[in-house]
Amino acid sequence: MTKPIKGSKKLLNAWAFYDWANSVYNLVISSAIFPIFYGALFRAANVEKVTIFGGEIARAPLISYVTSAAFLFIAIITPLLSGIADYLGNKKRFMQFFCYLGAFSCIGLNWFSLENIYFGLICYFFGLVGFWVSLAFNNSYLPDVAYPEQQDAISAKAYSIGYIGSVLLLLVNLAMVMKPDLFGIVSDEGGLAELKAMQYSFVTVGIWWIVFSQVSFYFLPLGNKTESDGKNIILNGFKELKGVWHQMGELVKLKRYLGAFFVYSMAVQTVMLIATFFGEEEIAWGSDNERTMGLIISILVIQLVAILGATVTAKASQVFGNIKTLVVINILWVALCIYAYYVITPIDFYIAAGCVGLVMGGIQALSRSTYSKFLPDTTDTTSFFSFFDVAEKIGIVIGTFLYGYVAQVTGNMRNAIIFLGVFFLIGAVMLLRVNKKPHPQLKVDGE
Repeated sequence: MTKPIKGSKKLLNAWAFYDWANSVYNLVISSAIFPIFYGALFRAANVEKVTIFGGEIARAPLISYVTSAAFLFIAIITPLLSGIADYLGNKKRFMQFFCYLGAFSCIGLNWFSLENIYFGLICYFFGLVGFWVSLAFNNSYLPDVAYPEQQDAISAKAYSIGYIGSVLLLLVNLAMVMKPDLFGIVSDEGGLAELKAMQYSFVTVGIWWIVFSQVSFYFLPLGNKTESDGKNIILNGFKELKGVWHQMGELVKLKRYLGAFFVYSMAVQTVMLIATFFGEEEIAWGSDNERTMGLIISILVIQLVAILGATVTAKASQVFGNIKTLVVINILWVALCIYAYYVITPIDFYIAAGCVGLVMGGIQALSRSTYSKFLPDTTDTTSFFSFFDVAEKIGIVIGTFLYGYVAQVTGNMRNAIIFLGVFFLIGAVMLLRVNKKPHPQLKVDGE
């Protein structure tokens, strides 16, 4: 096969197509079917707590702790693996491994039950790990496959086709859940057909992810091999992160941008992770069926509007520039957090979901491409994107912890939403500093 050249349509589309392959995890597992399945599983058993890890724990804190542990694990292993991948020059193999790890973990969720709680949580844990680590390697390909003037558009296109693909599979899964008999799905002894349909939907996610990722793996290059003496390659990733940090001393704009991204991304990712739980607890849905359908409709609204958001944001960045566009999006997030504080009815929540979709798609796509544009001219893109991903994951751990802490202390999830709005405001202020000229340095040695 002739190797596709950088900037070619074939290579750009192959890179973007990985979003089509893996976005079904983010929608079906993270946002839609699994949260509903998880709650329904406990309700069907009429229990709120399980005995695990030597003590009793409620279902909501349990899955929250597993999620936090997974992101901590991701933040630790990503730089380790990036160093090894750079030394070996085969980051595509690492991307493939974690893709398959995540996909098979999704399939393993088919056997998630209270009786097999450890196995189920392990599958959930490694599903998260597989998704985020493979995505980190995929993100590092962006400056390898696209020139700076192409990166905004292809990043937005990747998110858009990811939303489209995930919605298509979600619609099939929803049909399975709402009308399991049409798919020949019957309940096990003592079980519910709807729960069995949800479990089958996890299998479809894994299969979809594996099959469609082959397009990206076929065309993407193996990776860039970095010069190294081969010593301590396991720690090379952390050494590279340290090297990236030192380089940022000279790359003022990149350092300022990464600081701003760390703050506002903390809030973005937290909103995405808790939106379903907020809607389930704080909105007056009525019956359980209305709650389930309302949450699913809201998630679909977010995904569909996000396609428009990513596209409009890419166009706006071409006219106004990336930083100004990101500042405006952060201000919109502040307004949305204030609005969410007063959301009570399902209609209010649908409106909020539409607004979240509009700004969510835009801020994710533009954040990735903006970071890529600020990178120096280097083949060591994996290390820079590893730094980016580690910052994002640590932000998620901090953001979700602070959200839970504020909600627990105040006894109100709405107060925690306002707290997240403060992060968006700080992020906008920090973004305004990105393009400011640094203070002039004192000249020495005759300079």
